Amino acid sequence: MLDLAWEKSLWRQGARLVAGADEAGRGPLAGPVVAACVVLGPDFKISAALKKVRDSKLIGPVERAELFQLLQEKISHFGVAIIDHLTIDRINILAASLLAMRQAAENTGQNIDHLLIDGNKEIPDCKFKQTAIIDGDHQVFAIAAASILAKVTRDRIMQEMHDKWPEYKFNEHKGYATQEHLRLIKQYGPCPIHRLSFSPFRQPKTTKMF
Repeated sequence: MLDLAWEKSLWRQGARLVAGADEAGRGPLAGPVVAACVVLGPDFKISAALKKVRDSKLIGPVERAELFQLLQEKISHFGVAIIDHLTIDRINILAASLLAMRQAAENTGQNIDHLLIDGNKEIPDCKFKQTAIIDGDHQVFAIAAASILAKVTRDRIMQEMHDKWPEYKFNEHKGYATQEHLRLIKQYGPCPIHRLSFSPFRQPKTTKMF
């Protein structure tokens, strides 16, 4: 069970608003990358219902949906940001993921004193003091909570994409490179939300012969 060890340490150091940010959808071949940011103050307590919060990848879809609803009810300030597949193709997925987390933090509308980020890279051009934490979604409550908000938001977007292009079965694999998804791409070709900068769409560079 996650506690508030990281958050409490920063509160003791004088930070009032401590936030955690995470993204969902970095690996898929289709759809957006979605980030969320959860802001917690020193008066926040983990209620009994929220003791199940952990990395979203360790939670089944039904429990994720329940925690998603609870977090929206119990967390006073949070933000979500969506970066579409076209931007991902234009600036690359790492830059898009970091941009999404920066926008999610800004979308909280709060003057965050310290932002904790899942991963090993800090966010460029971020106006908040920040710390990147490898496997932060396994260690930090605020990051784990953000991972749930981001994951459920993205899964719901991919369900909407399934309704538009049911032949790709986005409701099942959410755009990830499963064998079934790769088979459907081979059968139908890319659809409008596939990330064309990703393999198997990206064309290999050829060497000019003179």
